[in-house]
Amino acid sequence: MKRRVTWSVAGPGSVGAMKNWRHIAMHSVAASAFIFLLQRYALNASLETSLMWMLAFGACAAVLATMQSRR
Repeated sequence: MKRRVTWSVAGPGSVGAMKNWRHIAMHSVAASAFIFLLQRYALNASLETSLMWMLAFGACAAVLATMQSRR
């Protein structure tokens, strides 16, 4: 007899997923990659400018994810 796998969905106001540091890091990496690609290829910015914005947005995303997880 097989058991069914059930997935629990986080309800409104639940921060269970963001308490894990890996999720915070992935949030930061995703924001960094997005802004780098936007700056470098869509806006044709230089490599130095794109890297500077990537670091800034990655740090801001990490801070925001951390603040949201402690809410």
